Amino acid sequence: MTDHATPSQAIAPEDLRERLAALLDGRARSVELSRGEVTVTVAAADYLGVMLALRDAPEARFEQLIDLCGIDYSTYGDGRWEGARFAAVSHLLSVSLNQRVRVRVFCPEDDFPVLPSVTAIWNSANWYEREAFDLYGIVFEGHADLRRILTDYGFIGHPFRKDFPLSGHVEMRYDAERQRVIYEPVTIEPREITPRVIREDNYGGLH
Repeated sequence: MTDHATPSQAIAPEDLRERLAALLDGRARSVELSRGEVTVTVAAADYLGVMLALRDAPEARFEQLIDLCGIDYSTYGDGRWEGARFAAVSHLLSVSLNQRVRVRVFCPEDDFPVLPSVTAIWNSANWYEREAFDLYGIVFEGHADLRRILTDYGFIGHPFRKDFPLSGHVEMRYDAERQRVIYEPVTIEPREITPRVIREDNYGGLH
């Protein structure tokens, strides 16, 4: 008869927060619990050390990085945000301990946002960091192949930054005379887009 390993019982979010706060004592700016999820916020200088601890410590064992994305806080809270503008947020999963954690790290500089790469810790960070670089302009030091991944080679700027115009800076078209694609200044007038919801009578079967 073959023994089958059973998944570990997930600990309560409150206990996970306490466990990680003790593990990262002095290296985390905060370890918060909100809506049943634990978020660890760290300084850029402590980022790699914290990530290594979260992967290797017996009480953490976050073997997988399942997501990493950039954030632009410049208009957060109706423009009242006073902290650093750019951050990277990672979601880690421990299969062996059946637990998850979110890690947030702010870039020290707004004008030239730079963070250490975690590709040496989790290979899965490769494309995620390229995406954050492409869309937000966050540079990940130590990344072996940091280049755009979603936009075109000649794209100008970083389209997920809050100050990036909805129409972009340039438009492209195929020029039959030159027999190639060319880039030109945008000819679309900038405008505000206001969401509008129109529902028909008796929407959802209500009378």
